[in-house]
Amino acid sequence: MKILNNKYWKNRNVFITGATGFLGSYIAKELISLGANVTALVRDGVPNSNLYKMNCHKEMNFVKGSLEDINVLERVLGEYEIHTVFHLAAQAIVGIANRNPISTFESNILGTWNILEACRRSPLVKAIVIASSDKAYGDQKNLPYHENMPLRGKHPYDVSKSCADLIAQTFYHTYKLPVCITRCGNLYGGGDLNFNRIIPQTIQTILNKEAPVIRSDGTNIRDYFYVEDAVNAYLLLAEKMEALNLSGEAFNFSNELYLTVSELVEKILKMMDSDLKPIILNEAKYEIKHQYLSANKARNLLGWKPIYSMQEGLKKTIEWYTKFLK
Repeated sequence: MKILNNKYWKNRNVFITGATGFLGSYIAKELISLGANVTALVRDGVPNSNLYKMNCHKEMNFVKGSLEDINVLERVLGEYEIHTVFHLAAQAIVGIANRNPISTFESNILGTWNILEACRRSPLVKAIVIASSDKAYGDQKNLPYHENMPLRGKHPYDVSKSCADLIAQTFYHTYKLPVCITRCGNLYGGGDLNFNRIIPQTIQTILNKEAPVIRSDGTNIRDYFYVEDAVNAYLLLAEKMEALNLSGEAFNFSNELYLTVSELVEKILKMMDSDLKPIILNEAKYEIKHQYLSANKARNLLGWKPIYSMQEGLKKTIEWYTKFLK
């Protein structure tokens, strides 16, 4: 089921940071199918990226460079006459952020203000969507998270997202930059090659007939969001920004189904007909205990709703990894 406007995207010039990443590859594929002209910033070669496996690279422009180089960003926006920007590039792994906070801050914070400043200097840019995270909210006494809660990250990854989120708001309130912010839960789906994330790691270990490993005590509650639903959310938000005067707004996107890590792993084990028992290490540090989102604002203002149930999303994900890993 499509909820997107083909006419809006036909021949629209779109710039994606993080296009070789998990979400970015899916967004690139969808934009190409809608007729957009897609340009991507690429820092590192990622030959196993889903972007190449889906053959999206054959219909895109690529610019070699990094978010830390504002001159490259300004050149891309100008030379490719960019109208819409999806800023998805980030260091996205909590454990890596804890070990390497400076590189995480440089990528996630400096990278965000560079792309926003480059957009501020480009008169053709009409819509910017910045990827924040549910982690930007930090620990909150009352859940689910809703968009008018303060951003209270405490640890490196969470703080990087809180800061990037606030910087995006600054560029709207001070310069009226046409920017919106997305805050999603834990994305999952086929094509995520970060096997230290719980869903791909669990599927991989089960396929290898090994017991899945839970780094925490298993009671952490998380919000899991299927990647194809995220694609629709991002593109729908970009479509409606101008028409509904949404610049400066943040939106939570979620299917509003919350599971403990142990419940998630047990669900995957059951769907894969495995009688393996998970190993609980209880070693995770500096992680928020309970996180889940309200998507009421997106439902009411954008008319958005998820397409896939958790069962459907996990089924498609298991099928993808089964084919990929075997």
